Formats: sequence, C-alpha cells, structure tokens
Amino acid sequence: MENTIPHPSTFITADDINTIRNTAAEAEQLGMLHPEQLAVIYRERWFKLLVPNVYTGRQITLPELVRLQEAISWTDGSTGWVVTLCSGAGWFGGFIEPEVAQQVFNNTYVCLAGSGAVGGTAEITDNGYLINGSWKYASGAHHATHITANCTIKNNGKPVLSNDGEQLVLPFIFDKKDVAILPAWKYIGMVAIGSDAFEIKGLVVPGDRQFKIDPSAVKVEGALYHYPFLQLAEATLAVNISGIAMHFIDLCADVFNDRMNHPRLTNQQKIFLIDALALANKEMTDLRKAFFEAVDISWEAIMADKILPETKLNMVSATSRRLAITVREIVDRLYPLCGLVAASADSEINRAWRDLHTASQHTLLTFPAGT
Repeated sequence: MENTIPHPSTFITADDINTIRNTAAEAEQLGMLHPEQLAVIYRERWFKLLVPNVYTGRQITLPELVRLQEAISWTDGSTGWVVTLCSGAGWFGGFIEPEVAQQVFNNTYVCLAGSGAVGGTAEITDNGYLINGSWKYASGAHHATHITANCTIKNNGKPVLSNDGEQLVLPFIFDKKDVAILPAWKYIGMVAIGSDAFEIKGLVVPGDRQFKIDPSAVKVEGALYHYPFLQLAEATLAVNISGIAMHFIDLCADVFNDRMNHPRLTNQQKIFLIDALALANKEMTDLRKAFFEAVDISWEAIMADKILPETKLNMVSATSRRLAITVREIVDRLYPLCGLVAASADSEINRAWRDLHTASQHTLLTFPAGT
C-alpha cells in the first residue's frame, strides 16, 4: 500500500484543470456542462471509463477510477459528478446484450444518464415491453445519448415476482430520442449537472433492452463487472465529495493568506487559522488513506477470485461513508473562518461549498455504515 496519498492534481493535467475551471461559472449559467468541458471528457473518454474494452471502452481498474474521479471532482464538482454518474452507467455495458452494447457504445460521444429509482412499469408484450413512467435526477441528461431506468415488471397488469417472491424490478436502456427530459433541477449546488427529470409514455422496446445486474448475468468477463454494485457506487460517490472538499480546503489556504494581512487580525487569530488549516489537511490525509487502502484491498481480492469477503466489502462501505460525512464536517469548520468571500455566490470557494453541500445529500452516503 502507498505510504503517502497523492494530491488529486497528480491525476489530471494542468491544461485540463484550467479548461474545466475557467468554464465552470458559464456552465452554471447554462445549467449543464460547458462545451469545452465536454471536449475534455470526450478526448479523454471519461464517459467510457467503465465501458468494456471490447465496446471501445477504457475498462480501468477501481483503484485507478476512484483516484481519477476524485481529481476531476477536485477540479470542478459538477464535471466530476456528471463523469462519475455517466461513466458509472457505462459499467452496465458488462451486463447488456452484446448486440445492443455494440450499437450503444461504438460512439465517440456516447453518454448514459439515468436514474436508480424505480419510477416506471414494463408490461410484457409479444414484442418485448411496454414502458411507462417518470423518474427524477438524471445527471448529465442533456449530454446523454441513452437513458437507463428501473421498471417494475408486469404481465397482463399483474406484478411479476422474482425468485424470492418480491416484485421483479429490472433496468432498461433507452435511446435518448424516446425519452422526454423535464426541467426539474433547481438546487443551490451542482448547478451544471443538469440533473433533470425524464418520462416515457407508451414506448415499446424489444426484450434485449432489458438487462440484469448480477454476477450470473455478466456478458463481458473481467473483475470490474464482478465487483458489487453497492460498494462501487459508494466508493465512486465518496471521492466526488472528498474531491470537492479538497478543492475547498486548497482555496481556504489562499483566503487565509489574504486574511493574514488584515490589520485587525491578532497574532492568536492568525495562529488559529494556521492550525485549523493544518488540522483539516491532516484529517483529510488520514481519511483518504483509509479509504484508498480499503478500495485497493477489495480490488486485490476481486482480482484474485472474483469473490469479495464480506469483511472487505464492509470496510469499503464504512470508509466511503466516513469519508463523505467527515469531509463535510471539516469544510463546515473552515467555512466561517473564510469571511464573506465564501458566501459570495460568484466566488470559486462558494461554488465548492455549494457543490459539497448538494452532493453530500445523496441518500447512499447520508448515514454511517450499519445504520
């Protein structure tokens, strides 16, 4: 394991950082990622990070993934979030029927958005499924080429049950042209993710547009597609939050340096600022070290035999949630020490604060592990 935890800037180029950050304010005005930000994403194939190699994807390892995603979120929260959610949907390529996957992913500009909520129904028909429903929060929907969504399965109007006797729910993949995007994203942060709602009415899709996320249903071999979805989601969302927090803390250093020149600031107050920042950086290092070690150990285990012991899975969940919850607390300790610049809606540090407090509302990471 690594003895030191590299800063997120290690994993992204200075040119890409400048391009993404210099267009972040305009992206907020647009309510979606800026074309120049998207140009970086397409060039680097970030939407294809988890797409199988066989479908022109990058299929990178989980340790590589979480470090890169933290770096992108450190650069800009909205860009990191869209990349994480849309590349995460690309992971479904390991479970989609190969004929459909070839059509979907063989595209430089492919982007899958969608919702993990169960917002629709899929009625079994002679030709496949009849889809109706509405879903919230499809991050990156405006850039998407395809939309994924969960539906309850019905036959002749009656629920179809799974093997354990519960209502059967399955994910589907739809062409963007068959989905209506509805304006709905109106929150203080992550403004540029364009996480709007969508609906589908009376759409018939063939049976191969349905897939199942389960080790028994993997269509493409590789350890990545045997990694449990819950821990994959927890880990990738956690580094979005830690990346944004790292950005905020880095900006605090600049703000604190400016405050040191304030004539009314006492020596004790200056020492307080220095100590507060040092403590925040130490805590971040400890949290990130524990998290990355847990992810790396779990990846080594899945690479060895495609099965993860429950103890290793629980450690990924615990460190992911601890990271997400604690970094918000660290940021909130520093926020009042930054003065009014942190409350100015058009400042970079305020954007980071707003993004953090929006991203950290995700229900997957709201509560500590075990609750």
